[in-house]
Amino acid sequence: AAMSIVFESEDQGYSQLLLSHAVQLYDFATKYRGLYNNAIKGASEFYESTDYGDELTWAAAWLFKATNLTLYLTEAEHHYMHFRLKERPNEFFYNKKVAGVQVLLGHLTQRQEYLDAGKAFCNFTVDHQQKTPKGLVYIDKIGTLCHAANVAFLCLQLAEEGISPAKYQKFAKQQIDYMLGSSGRSYVVGYGEKYPTQPHHAASSCPSLPEPCTWEDFHMDRPNPHILYGALVSGPDENDFYQDKRQDYIYNEVTLDFNAGFQSAVAGLRHL
Repeated sequence: AAMSIVFESEDQGYSQLLLSHAVQLYDFATKYRGLYNNAIKGASEFYESTDYGDELTWAAAWLFKATNLTLYLTEAEHHYMHFRLKERPNEFFYNKKVAGVQVLLGHLTQRQEYLDAGKAFCNFTVDHQQKTPKGLVYIDKIGTLCHAANVAFLCLQLAEEGISPAKYQKFAKQQIDYMLGSSGRSYVVGYGEKYPTQPHHAASSCPSLPEPCTWEDFHMDRPNPHILYGALVSGPDENDFYQDKRQDYIYNEVTLDFNAGFQSAVAGLRHL
């Protein structure tokens, strides 16, 4: 649904295709409720889902933004109450979208209830969330930078609503600057003078064909043969310590969801 909005002015046919599939997926998820990892065994080892209420609300809210059909807003607000999403979360990522739901509903409705919920989340993050000595928001040891980038992006969105813009924009810039080099190094592969050279990524750690790729290549202490330009690694620990070793996924994992909030926050800062 969100991507259908992006393509609406560029390719209406593709935009409508995306929207039709979004509606189908939402209808399916609404009818057949449950955790996907209960049906897809093994998924919980990598991307576990612990609830689905925030996803249903998130989907309905985006469908309302894409279609302007009040049916979807009504359902989003129903889900919000039914699944008790008024809480102040501590994070925003693929498995916990509550903060994003609050900010998005605030944007769509301009209702104080949602805007205040988003403000409570961002104020907690900026003022009280644990931080490393160099100022990085520290939420989880896996995807440290991902979590920081996600909340930076979300608070930038809230700033667009006129809520503490100077405070939230300053915070977002500090977090992204940390990732790009103000911390003493870059955490974006291929960017800056000192960046990760051993991201935990199969294809970039393999030699070029026709040479075979083996576990021996994985365990070699050398830069990956191919530079995975733009990838944001998992990041440092709570003391700003980072180890550029391919075998240690805690520091060097790279994923699509790690990059999602980061590049969105970068785009938001560029927009200022």
